[in-house]
This record gives sequence, structure tokens and C-alpha cells, in this order.
Amino acid sequence: MSHPLRYAVNCSILFTELPLLERPAAAKQAGFGAVEFWWPFAETVPSDHDVDAFVTAIEDAGVQLVGLNFFAGDMPGGDRGLVSWPKRYGEFRDNIEVVVGIGELLGCRAFNALYGNRDEIHSAGEQDELAAENLGLAAKAAARIGATVLVEPVSGAERYPLRTAADVLSVIDRVQASYGVQNLGLLADLYHLAVNGDDVYRVIAEHTDRIAHVQIADSPGRNEPGTGTLPLDAQLAALAANGYAGWAALEYKPSTTTDESFRWLPRERRSATS
Repeated sequence: MSHPLRYAVNCSILFTELPLLERPAAAKQAGFGAVEFWWPFAETVPSDHDVDAFVTAIEDAGVQLVGLNFFAGDMPGGDRGLVSWPKRYGEFRDNIEVVVGIGELLGCRAFNALYGNRDEIHSAGEQDELAAENLGLAAKAAARIGATVLVEPVSGAERYPLRTAADVLSVIDRVQASYGVQNLGLLADLYHLAVNGDDVYRVIAEHTDRIAHVQIADSPGRNEPGTGTLPLDAQLAALAANGYAGWAALEYKPSTTTDESFRWLPRERRSATS
């Protein structure tokens, strides 16, 4: 790897052979100092006991939580967020304080708000207006602890409207203009951008200053780097050269075992946490 970026492990897609609360320690054992999670609970407002168990698992493992998703609905069932979903936006709003609270306890300062699929009942304009309001509320809450709300282009979900970096940046521009918040950023998942046909090098060249978090997987297959055809090392090097100093999170499906899927990354490159 020819760049200085720091790596984190997404423990919602990796180490799935282990119970969720055992995964932070497994990431540490594999040599990593930082982790991220999709929403790690079954409900939008989990019990204090469940939150405490999650926080303790991160602290006891000795890893830094660097990314956390807001509750996004039934992801295996096809949901991709509640931000723009009129029927369920109240759940998103209830979730905001829980997410920010966990972030405050664990020093996590990046929260990913999946936008939500289009529905058949409401117009795109209605959904986008609702989404802007909800992202504004989330950003104001996150700002209390110096955190950033991430917005992500996604592939593989036909009704998810944000497919390119430009799609996301237009949403962020709208929220910033309407609600006076600045702490929103593009989550640049290099896999999703490539699969959706975005020009990843152009995104890096023109918008590195607006990229607040990076995730990687190879394509085809969404497996670990080296299993497909994406020039991930070159793209990460371009990000670093352009001033990106954040995290590169491993958000891929291991083609074999989780531990074997880390072979592409020398152990001495895994542990940076600052």
C-alpha cells in the first residue's frame, strides 16, 4: 500500500462468524485499532442494557469506534434507511439522540445516515424535502459533539435514489442552505461509486475536501481488495495526495475467512488509530 491512510474494520460485514459483541476484540486480535458498525441493534431505541453492552465491548477490546450508522430499517429485507421515508421518519428522529449518545461515550465522530428508498405513495420532491429536514436535525445534534453526518451513494438497491457523488453533494448542499449546518460529508464508498458508473478519480480530484469517510471493497463481488479489478490502492493514494486524512474502512464480504481476507494488508499497516 503506497499511501498513509488509516484502516478500520466494518464489524457488521466482517467477522460475521462471531457474535456481534465479540467482533471488536477479534478486530484487535487481527491487528486493527479501529472499527465501524452499521446500526448494531434490532430496534431504533435499544435498551440501556444493550447500549451499555455494546459500549463495553468496544472499550474492552481497546479499539476506536470511527463510524456508526443510524438505524436504517430491515437491511436484509431491502430497506436502505429512514431519512426520506414518510411512514417511518419518526423512528429516525428517535434514533438521533441514541446515536449521538453512543458517539459521545466512545469518541465516534462520524454517523452514516442512509437516505432511504423511494416509495410509491409520495413524490420524490416530498421525500427529498423530508430528508433535508431530517438530515438538518441530525447534523444539529451531531454538531453538539463535533461530529459529522455522512450521506452515501449506494449500489444494488434499485429504489435508492443517491447513486453518484453528485447526487449526494446536491442533497448536502440543500441541507446546508436550508438549515444552516456545515457538518455533513460525503461517504465515498469506492465500491458503490465504481459499480454505479461514477468516475471515481474525478470525484477524488474535484471533491476530496467534501469526503468525510471512505469505505472500500473490490468489484465484481464486493470482496477484499485484490479479488476484483478496481484500482483501490491507486485511488486511496490519490485521496491521500489530495489531502484526505480520514479513515479507509474495510466494508467487504470476505471471499474466504475473515482473517484470510486481510492477507492483502500487511499487519504493520493495520493498527494506526490516530
